[in-house]
Amino acid sequence: MDIDNIVADSTSSGAELGRESAIHDVEQGSSQMTSSGRYTKWVKYYVPGSAWIPNYSLSFLMGDLLAGLTVASILIPLSVSYATSLAQMSPLMGLFAASIPGIMYAFLGTCRQLNVGPEAAVSLIIGQAVADILRAHPDPHSEHGEALKIAAATIITMQVGLFSLLLGLFRLGFVDVVLSRALLRGFVSAIAVVILTEQLVPMFGLTTLLHELHPESTFDKVLFLFKHVAPRANATTTAVSFSALGALVGLKLIKGVFHKYWWINRLPEVLAVVIISTFLCDELNWAADGVEILGAVPITSMHSFLQFPLRASNLKYLRQTTSTAMLICVVGYLDSIVAAKQSASRFGYSISPNRELVALGAANLAASFVPGTLPAWGSIARSRVNADVGGRTQMASLVCSAIVLLATFFLLPWLYFLPKCVLSAIICLIVFPLLAEAPHEIGYFWKMRAWVDLGLMALTFFSAIFWNIELAIMLSLVASLLLVVHGSSKTRMTILGRVPGTERWEPVNENPDAEEHVSGALIVRIRENLDFANTAKFAERLRRLELYGVGKSHPSEEPRRQQAPVLVFHMADVESCDASAVITFYELCDEYKRRNVRLFLTHLRPTPLGMFSRAGIFELLGAEAFQISVADAMTLVEGGR
Repeated sequence: MDIDNIVADSTSSGAELGRESAIHDVEQGSSQMTSSGRYTKWVKYYVPGSAWIPNYSLSFLMGDLLAGLTVASILIPLSVSYATSLAQMSPLMGLFAASIPGIMYAFLGTCRQLNVGPEAAVSLIIGQAVADILRAHPDPHSEHGEALKIAAATIITMQVGLFSLLLGLFRLGFVDVVLSRALLRGFVSAIAVVILTEQLVPMFGLTTLLHELHPESTFDKVLFLFKHVAPRANATTTAVSFSALGALVGLKLIKGVFHKYWWINRLPEVLAVVIISTFLCDELNWAADGVEILGAVPITSMHSFLQFPLRASNLKYLRQTTSTAMLICVVGYLDSIVAAKQSASRFGYSISPNRELVALGAANLAASFVPGTLPAWGSIARSRVNADVGGRTQMASLVCSAIVLLATFFLLPWLYFLPKCVLSAIICLIVFPLLAEAPHEIGYFWKMRAWVDLGLMALTFFSAIFWNIELAIMLSLVASLLLVVHGSSKTRMTILGRVPGTERWEPVNENPDAEEHVSGALIVRIRENLDFANTAKFAERLRRLELYGVGKSHPSEEPRRQQAPVLVFHMADVESCDASAVITFYELCDEYKRRNVRLFLTHLRPTPLGMFSRAGIFELLGAEAFQISVADAMTLVEGGR
């Protein structure tokens, strides 16, 4: 028997299908579309806006307008809060992040309900990165200090856009699969605690004292609050902060009770609290009592509105902020893809993770041309509101961005007396739902005795609290990747036995009737594709299987089996193998041959058979070692050949 016959036997079942496919291709070739037609389809595929805009139905217009207006009323105060309270930037930077990226995403994104804008976690990471850069600066609030903030934020946003774009172009949208649910829950819980701690400082009026003492970690800031709240808190600021927070919680409860009344359910409670607190601050002169206000926000961004991001003043922070940008890519993409998948599942259409990365990358690259603009990503909460109110296309995103831009240029002067502590209270309202999910997740992992998941969750949470968010994510990513590599490094194999009276070969640990009826012959079924990862310890795992069988055992135990003089590989489940796996398999076969062990390879598929032939395994073992089935191999073994 030669290799050509083996290939012919293994592919005969697909020959007819191949002929039919060839005939079909010829028929299709006679009616191929013109090159311009293909180009048009490609453009519509890669630029979804070119498909939905010309075919936009006016029946969606009212829903999209209402959705855009509703989301904008939420997004405007949130963007100001994220920029000032978390990112330590001008509110202008949050508003630009809430408008410019959304316009770009509307043309390139594949999710129809996704709302793109600044996010709490990303803004917090930006704030920490900017604080590290300004740590050696004598006055971070001076004109030079503000310029440094803008330069750092610009280069981070540019890198975020570039990394996301490259991930999408290289089709790496699957990266979210290496991040476990436990890691994500630990991260979300840590972010919630960090944000809550950060916002309690301005809510008690302790911002100035915080800048004097410089506590570093979140744990240090918690100790700072316990020590200084009672003697040093500003009474007026504290009263305004917690009154605003109470009003927000009360209005949300009222909306929940009267949710059947659509006009109550759509009232923007955040915007209402902002307007009322601004009016009261002006009328009652809270600023004289020490309440910090937003003040004048000049509608300018450095020396011009648009600037090329790769300027010398920005590039000097490139290396220092690269790890931050990569971290933001991971965090932002996870939120965005979850939000996009939820919307797509709800409305019955599909999204492309790779095209989502390209769209979000292009959106952030465009935003980086406006100096200081924060990175923008999809929001789960805002996207859900967008869909609930009636948003059915990306027109809602365009409407939202237009309203935010109008507010940026015309409404900011009206927010002069907005108390900054109210912005902190708004952010606290976002934190509560994030914390509320943690006990359920911990209880679930405990009930399932998932100690590895609990450990990963604890690692993420406590490293963020005692050190910082960046270190927490890096440690958790490394741990998660190690777990994935550890799992993939174990080649799945089992021992087969023959079911008496039949020609069926079943795993001996799954079928009690299966028995190894030929003494000394070990039949091993490889149950997955072979690659460089799972063949690294292939020889060691095969040896353990040979000496100890399929049950669990410790290397210190005495072997329960003798080394097999005959070894048969059942390889029906191996559909592919890479070059590293093939050379590892060659070395294994060479070792067994030198030990005078008879080897048989059965049920080989065409692709691995071709790889084995090119690697020289066919010449090493000889044609007899390659058999169609286990039964054929065992016939040779039993015949004594």
